[in-house]
Amino acid sequence: MSSIAENLRNVWRIHELRQRILFTLGILLVYRLGSYITIPGVDASALEALTQNQGDSGQGLFGLFNLFVGGAFFRAGIFALGIMPYITASIIIQLLGAVVPYFQKLQREGEEGRRKITQMSRYFTLVITALQAIGYAINLRATTGDAIVIGPVAFIFVTVITLTAGTVFVMWLGERITEKGIGNGISLIIMVGIIAFLPASIYNEVDAGSNLFVFLIEIAALFVVTAIVVLFTMGTRRIPVQYAKRVVGRKVYGGTTQYLPLRVTAAGVMPIIFAQSIMFIPSTIAQFFPESGFWQVIGRATGDPFGFAYSLIFFIICVFFTYFYTAIAVNPQEMADTMKRQGGFIPGIRPGRQTSEFIDTILTRVTLPGALFISLIAILPAVVVQFGVLPGFAHFFGGTSLLILVGVTLDTLQQVESHLLMRHYDGFMKTGRVRGRRR
Repeated sequence: MSSIAENLRNVWRIHELRQRILFTLGILLVYRLGSYITIPGVDASALEALTQNQGDSGQGLFGLFNLFVGGAFFRAGIFALGIMPYITASIIIQLLGAVVPYFQKLQREGEEGRRKITQMSRYFTLVITALQAIGYAINLRATTGDAIVIGPVAFIFVTVITLTAGTVFVMWLGERITEKGIGNGISLIIMVGIIAFLPASIYNEVDAGSNLFVFLIEIAALFVVTAIVVLFTMGTRRIPVQYAKRVVGRKVYGGTTQYLPLRVTAAGVMPIIFAQSIMFIPSTIAQFFPESGFWQVIGRATGDPFGFAYSLIFFIICVFFTYFYTAIAVNPQEMADTMKRQGGFIPGIRPGRQTSEFIDTILTRVTLPGALFISLIAILPAVVVQFGVLPGFAHFFGGTSLLILVGVTLDTLQQVESHLLMRHYDGFMKTGRVRGRRR
């Protein structure tokens, strides 16, 4: 305990780090407060009473969406759509980058290209948010008509404007956290929405179960799963790199062996978020075609996160996006070129094209177990529900929630660790090794 207290004091001593943490907490507080503000035209008390009468609304695809936005979806809050439209827009833009030459050119233009892609993603977010807001307004009025106090046309118009503005504001909050706070703002906003359900989920699990021993087994299993997720998230395949000696002035550089780390889960948490966003699309389209038998079948198949069809599709999409995002995040050709310019080479491998092919082969092999593991963990809630675990608590037992919590926590902790080490303090974890920390 004394070591933890000393680490916290070290964090508080660093002025810049303290300001970043306080700024991040302030932005997250604004987001949580905004999730409780109801859309104009909705009677909040009538909506709450109606939701309670409908029983457990935490199941199904909408319940999972509600988990990501911190409960604002079922409360008809101004942040009901959260940051998910922006994630969906980013997915589509990145997919276009793999097939459209114009977007491929932008991706190669460096900072200027990334700025243009980000701007297009923002504009596309407005379109996606408006479409989702129309579907949300129609569904809300159909299921909770007594809670709507204005006319249908006026309500749809107000809802579209409100939800679009809310999503843009949340997107802006996330960017401010990334720029002036600590951690990735978009990921932190999603994580905070998930954590908001944890106390109530634990209470409901304890209250529903009569056997305390079974609950302790569930907690122990959750601890083991979390430890395994952390292990895979931090796991790396280190490739030895030899650097030739270089004399610059009176100093000698190189002549040592370093390592190029390739993470088992190089894509991080993004494939899970991308896959989840894709799973929202069929149900959203099905709302616009209530008379279409085909779309209703598709909507039901992808609308139950604990069903077999949903789990199978989700597993496949997670594997695909793990490879897809790894290919975007890790560029073997760029690594080989950088290594060659710095006078480095992999023992037994010629610099240039052969080095690039070697790195690409190793990366493909390393990503396979990582992709399969992430996909298995993503569908784990559907498995534990079959053993009597409540759906609300099952989301934390594995799946998207756990992966996001572990991934975002490690990323944020790494940034805190970097600030501490940069100012000659001991790392936040003296007895362990945070991802990215050098030995």
